[in-house]
Amino acid sequence: MRVLVIGAGGQIGQALVPALQARGDTLLATDIRPLSYETDTVLLDVRDTEALRKLLHQWKPQEVYHLAAFLSARSEEQPRLGWEVNFAATWSVFELCLEARVERVFWPSSIAAFGPHTPKHHTPQYPPMDPTGLYGIAKLAGERLAEYFFRRYGLDVRSVRFPGVVGPGHLPSGGTTDFAVHMFYAAAEKGTYTVYLESDTTLPMLYIDDAVRAILQLMEAPAERITVRSSYNIQGLSFSPAQLEAEIRKKLPTFRCAYVPDFRQELARSWPESIEDTPARRDWGWQPQYDLPALCEAMWQSVPLRS
Repeated sequence: MRVLVIGAGGQIGQALVPALQARGDTLLATDIRPLSYETDTVLLDVRDTEALRKLLHQWKPQEVYHLAAFLSARSEEQPRLGWEVNFAATWSVFELCLEARVERVFWPSSIAAFGPHTPKHHTPQYPPMDPTGLYGIAKLAGERLAEYFFRRYGLDVRSVRFPGVVGPGHLPSGGTTDFAVHMFYAAAEKGTYTVYLESDTTLPMLYIDDAVRAILQLMEAPAERITVRSSYNIQGLSFSPAQLEAEIRKKLPTFRCAYVPDFRQELARSWPESIEDTPARRDWGWQPQYDLPALCEAMWQSVPLRS
């Protein structure tokens, strides 16, 4: 398979690229900055439509993984740039993939596409969706666009609504669920961490290995099995900052968090606490493998502890 990964330097891209290489794909990765791992790479700003068109026609990929994004907190600080990256560039990617006859496109949505009128527990596949943050607004628009390009033009776009993704080796920035990664590194290095959410703010989460496995399972599924052309719900686990702090204390008993909510609390308050994901389980066999203890154990295998 000839594959192009756009935005390969982010948290998911850094885990997905090695998985695609292990699958035996011939891979080209792009990002706006040089990548820190070995693969064939091209520097690319996803907003540069002509550069992307040229790359697609030269590389001729069968699959494109469009991961470039401007996350939720950063999109509140720079909303116009957030819209350009998260929606306008996505429109260009879909158009150019159609033009270049790409067989399949993966594009991630987010739980940020939900809103205050979305049911907070066991959120169904098709709930009311009224996101309050710019990132979520762009993701919801992207979902509608993905389905439009499939229904009208036959472009095989596939998507999942990612919850917060937790994994080692990359400190995410600009997201509302970043605390779930940063807390491990702060615990190991300093023994304290200041959380920008209230202690009992429960959110859906997913370990990075489950996130990559979900992408690969979805992309490998026969097209006739895909019944959701907007974006699939997937549930991994759910926890609050206080629950994660308590689990970390089992490893580091002296670790403590302070809780100083900022503007991200309002975003988190509008998101669900748990997700109902029957369509993903039925259509392409989705099944998470990590609960909270397993997630923490996996993180401690990679996060260096203080001597």
